[in-house]
Amino acid sequence: MARLMAMFRVINRSSQKTATHTWKRLQYNRVKRFVGSLQWFHIPISLVLTFIAFQQFRRIKRREENKRYDKPIYTASDLEDASIHARKPTLDLLRLVDDLRQYKNLGEFFRRSLKPGLRPIDTSNGIVSPSDGTILYFGKANEGTVEQVKGITYSLSSFLGPQTWRSNKSNDNDHQNYQKSLLINNGKQPTDLYHCVVYLAPGDYHRFHSPVEWKISFRRHFPGKLLSVRPTFVSWFPNLFNVNERVSYVGQWKHGFFSMTAVGATNVGSVKVYFDGDLATNKGRIGRDYNDLKLNQSIALRKGDPFGEFNLGSTIVLIFEAPKDMEFEIKSGQQIKYGQLISRFEKHINASKRAYN
Repeated sequence: MARLMAMFRVINRSSQKTATHTWKRLQYNRVKRFVGSLQWFHIPISLVLTFIAFQQFRRIKRREENKRYDKPIYTASDLEDASIHARKPTLDLLRLVDDLRQYKNLGEFFRRSLKPGLRPIDTSNGIVSPSDGTILYFGKANEGTVEQVKGITYSLSSFLGPQTWRSNKSNDNDHQNYQKSLLINNGKQPTDLYHCVVYLAPGDYHRFHSPVEWKISFRRHFPGKLLSVRPTFVSWFPNLFNVNERVSYVGQWKHGFFSMTAVGATNVGSVKVYFDGDLATNKGRIGRDYNDLKLNQSIALRKGDPFGEFNLGSTIVLIFEAPKDMEFEIKSGQQIKYGQLISRFEKHINASKRAYN
């Protein structure tokens, strides 16, 4: 009996090996047939070398394009470059500067301080634009998501990250619960969560300012990609703002939660914030997905106060709590200047709107 059992085990192992060998051979034959069915084409080595050279040319061109903003502005070609950018709707060279040659380079020109009174700050009870630029999108947050453009959304929890700035922080990853936990007005008045996105083109004034009177208590820096934030690119790249490098500042204003995020873009990894000397952007991701800084003392800013600057154009994202009767005073695609009204809270205000040239 024992001999029969031993013979059975030998036969069984032999059958298993045969079955395994047969299965591997079938898989091999299947792959072989697939590879054999492919049509192969001869690619000339000259075409391969041309493609490699083109890719290298694109990298060099992008690098040199960025460098020209650091070159002296005293040459005729640099003046022509500046004039081309200055013809954009958001700039008026004749009103902005008396002598273009006072700037060392184009980068310094676009990060310059504007003449006093050139951007009047709206004093009504509302939020003003933090920068010159174009309104990409705005509206209410919906179940923990906001719209990047029409029909494309991204999550607040991914964009802002865990709410570690709160003493009673919420670790709930549910989108809807995350949105509710951001509201801190404590029922004093009915509020909702809103958002607004302003795109700064390369020819726009590169500084950005405080859109409201508020206190900042927390900063979170997300190292990331530096993809283009041009409106045409944003319209077909989901979660773009969650992928790109960005710096979020979180705090409170009179209506509750308020945050302002500077999003990096192609050639715009460098973001400077005037009151945050420890911020170091465009350094790549090392270790954690984000780096936090809880301020020992809150930074108090007034509406229109200088906040920071980009090396080139980029994007500002506002996410904030506000009364339910808030009304936006803007349209998607609208050109806007910093200090111009974005939204107001009284439904019937007869105050005249300021004129912006």
